[in-house]
Amino acid sequence: MSFQTSNLEAISDTFSSFLKAHRLEWEKSQTAPRNLFEKAAECGLLGLETPVRFGGLGAPFSDKVALARKLSEHSMAAAFALINSQNVASRLRGSDHARHHEMADEILSATRIGCTALTEPQAGSDFSSITTTATQTADGWIINGSKAWITNAAYADTIMLYAQTDASKGWRGIASFVIDARKPGFTRGEIYRLIGGHIIGAGEFHLKDYHVDAADMLSPPEEAFKYAMSSINGARTYVAAMCAGMMQNALDLAVDYGRDRTAFGRPLVEHQGLKWSLSDVATHIAALDALVGKAAQLIDAGEDAVLAAAHAKKLAGEVTIPSITACMQAMGANGLREEHFLGQHLAAAKIAAFTDGSTEMMKERIAAQF
Repeated sequence: MSFQTSNLEAISDTFSSFLKAHRLEWEKSQTAPRNLFEKAAECGLLGLETPVRFGGLGAPFSDKVALARKLSEHSMAAAFALINSQNVASRLRGSDHARHHEMADEILSATRIGCTALTEPQAGSDFSSITTTATQTADGWIINGSKAWITNAAYADTIMLYAQTDASKGWRGIASFVIDARKPGFTRGEIYRLIGGHIIGAGEFHLKDYHVDAADMLSPPEEAFKYAMSSINGARTYVAAMCAGMMQNALDLAVDYGRDRTAFGRPLVEHQGLKWSLSDVATHIAALDALVGKAAQLIDAGEDAVLAAAHAKKLAGEVTIPSITACMQAMGANGLREEHFLGQHLAAAKIAAFTDGSTEMMKERIAAQF
């Protein structure tokens, strides 16, 4: 996948080197590193989709996909954390509220970190069943509820949160709001220790009588749910691209190892068993790239990408883990060495299989066309 935005390939190469140099350190310390976001801000990546007139790169969605693939060769968790923060900055630019634009600027400079909050302790895939409530007052809204499995929950302070304004209306009652975690009523909860995914900073937070001004409603009821569903199609697409990136890195490592190591007088890569195994991985990558590319093209064109995104996400959920495992097997015990990061890729692939819809959900989405 090639970049359309000028200089983005060079920027991604520089940032990839930074990730590779620090990823093991971050995973070992089980921390969500602030310097990850600061370096991304220095490179301009936190303004990936922010319009140029606001200091961003103005990149199309397909560039987000290409970046996700590239960075995930070195750390899917880091790529996911960064993209989630920049998503919020990009969304805030669509607001008419000056304070929201200030928050977007702060995300671009990494003085703030963003996240999106849909999932709750009892509401995951069934987004329409969320129970976080927004009750209207004379000057705004009072929000109560808890969110769980939120990317960047460990450190995000600017949150695009979805809440129910009228439970009798189901999904039509859901609206989205800007939450400032530095204000009273916000409490950070448990931060999950995810194998291979500590950098994601996934966790919980709680809102107790949290007040938002009327201007802090980002999307009103009905519009919010539709926006969230559209965003999920995008997320499924770039998560699938992340899986392709992890597989690509694993394949590159296995091929290099097979060329350098000999057995029975020949390089390992010349043995049929290894060649065939790695050819399967190469085929999976090619197929996934094609599905991701189709979905990204539809999203760039503003067309319906529900089915295309589901196809990509489903295939990613089915082939990424066995492909990485095959590459580890091709490297023998060396595949277990932590500096290769294949174990972390394997764990991250499992995280990706649940993110923004499980493989089973994708099957349901695909089957809905029949």
